[in-house]
Amino acid sequence: MSAGTFSPAAGRTGTATKLALVAGLALLVAACAQPTPYKPRLDSSTGFSEQQIDGNRFRVTFYGNDVTPRETVENYLLYRAAELTLQRDGDHFVLVEKDIERVTDYYGNGGWPGGYSIYGGHRPRSYGYGMGWSSNTYAQNRYQAYADILIFKGKTPKDDPKSFDARMVIQQLGPTLRYPQPR
Repeated sequence: MSAGTFSPAAGRTGTATKLALVAGLALLVAACAQPTPYKPRLDSSTGFSEQQIDGNRFRVTFYGNDVTPRETVENYLLYRAAELTLQRDGDHFVLVEKDIERVTDYYGNGGWPGGYSIYGGHRPRSYGYGMGWSSNTYAQNRYQAYADILIFKGKTPKDDPKSFDARMVIQQLGPTLRYPQPR
């Protein structure tokens, strides 16, 4: 084949090579990904935060990344509630309301050679260009949880399954926490 001559087969090989390269890079990045450590949310999209709603009522949240298991998100949420309780001179907290949500992001080849689309949130919406779903689309789940808690002093009521002794939660869940690696 001379320079300047187009070969459809050569174009397909180039596209296949690009797709294999992108897929390999995605696998490498995924292999390096770590679950969200126990940390404040501050300037990132993962970690914990809290907000005082009223007197002794707080909303505690924890946002995990796409490799943080649901159980870890729930444990970190409870740990932060216990930590906050002790910081506010309380002894136990009551979970008034709690919810955990799975957020799914969709990624994949949008249908054009070399064209990729990112689908985000609960329902697909296309960013960039592409023709929609293809066999190369994959999903990534991440979990976010929140709880409204009431903080109290004194003994934890034994007959209330929504009441937690803050010191006991810290003692039981503390050893399972993963903290950010020093840089």
